[in-house]
Amino acid sequence: MTTPRNPGASRPAHIAMFSIAAHGHVNPSLDVIRELVARGHRVTYAIPPAFAEKVAETGAEPKLWTSVLPTDDEPEAWGTELIDHIEPFLTDALQALPQLADAYAGDEPDLVLHDITSYPARVLAHRWGVPLVQLSPNLVAWEGYEEEVGRPMFEPLKQTPRGKAFYETFGRWIAENGFEIGVEDFMGRPDRCLVLIPKALQPHADRVDTERYTFVGACQGDRAAQGAWRRPAGAENKNVVLISLGSTFTKQPAFYRECLKAFGDLPGWHVVLQIGKHVDPAELGEIPRNVEVHDWVPQLAILREADAFITHAGAGGSQEGLATATPMVAVPQAVDQFGNADMLQGLGVARHVPADEATAETLRAAVLDLVADPKVARQLAAIQHEMATEGGTPRAADLIEAELSASLKANGTASGTARAVRPGQGEG
Repeated sequence: MTTPRNPGASRPAHIAMFSIAAHGHVNPSLDVIRELVARGHRVTYAIPPAFAEKVAETGAEPKLWTSVLPTDDEPEAWGTELIDHIEPFLTDALQALPQLADAYAGDEPDLVLHDITSYPARVLAHRWGVPLVQLSPNLVAWEGYEEEVGRPMFEPLKQTPRGKAFYETFGRWIAENGFEIGVEDFMGRPDRCLVLIPKALQPHADRVDTERYTFVGACQGDRAAQGAWRRPAGAENKNVVLISLGSTFTKQPAFYRECLKAFGDLPGWHVVLQIGKHVDPAELGEIPRNVEVHDWVPQLAILREADAFITHAGAGGSQEGLATATPMVAVPQAVDQFGNADMLQGLGVARHVPADEATAETLRAAVLDLVADPKVARQLAAIQHEMATEGGTPRAADLIEAELSASLKANGTASGTARAVRPGQGEG
């Protein structure tokens, strides 16, 4: 349902969103984009072609560009070291900026929205002189983050040849484009950010700068377009467990076989197993009668019916589990998933099971213990209630319109008017 327009927004405007071709970065923004379109704004979305159709379904206009980032089809290309995970985003930004500048030449927006990975968006908003709002799909920095996490993580990197080259290249690019800030601030300290996760998933939430960051919670929408799920005949009175490792790190046939051992033919249970597109069901052996196997599932629809969720603890899946009050067993695979798994366990609603400990016996025991524990159910219900008060999509759209309205009023700029590059701002 569309929310009435924020009275602070004086007129429909051109809003531009920038992201990368990754489900975990695109999906959290889509319902916000859909809402802005429904409120009458023209929204463009700069995205590689693989996600053009998904973006177009929101009513936004895809602005296509070519990315050199590894895709969801090649997770091994991300490597295993910290530099392997951050270097590709800079490489991509350097070659993307000219493409995106050309795509928006003569069609400059009134406001820029961007994912945390879209470095060119910050440059372009600075160049165009328009407000910039980051949409963060995961946790944000808190006061003390640099001392507690940032420096211990990045200082050793700066002493390596690849690390030095990364910081030198990034710093030079930032300066050439008119900024007088360091690499860490450019990457991790947005001027304004809407955080699209529940506050419950944010470490040290009480130390987050509320002038800079606003938690709006999950912006999930009804997801009706993804399809429905119904219990198959014979499973009406059974508990349901959903098992999914998301969209990227899914090439895990051994893990799926352990899940089949844990829950296959377990009395009183029905299993929905998502294996992604990199695993052949034949690799799993004989499929028990109480198990359905898919390469993709409408996750939120199933979680609304599920009694337990075995997840990689990505930001999207974690908040969907909380929103549906579903106990979780977190088996993280990469990056922020380890921190999410610890947060969920700390909240008392999940068990963190390291991947190398995810045996059939461990998984089964964790699920059965969680489902039987009334304290887990009470805690999930409390978090679900808290999430419902965070505002979600309508609040996110209201805050974006407020930023837009304040900018247009301050500048006296008509919607859609092109802006020239200010002196001293770089072109490349």
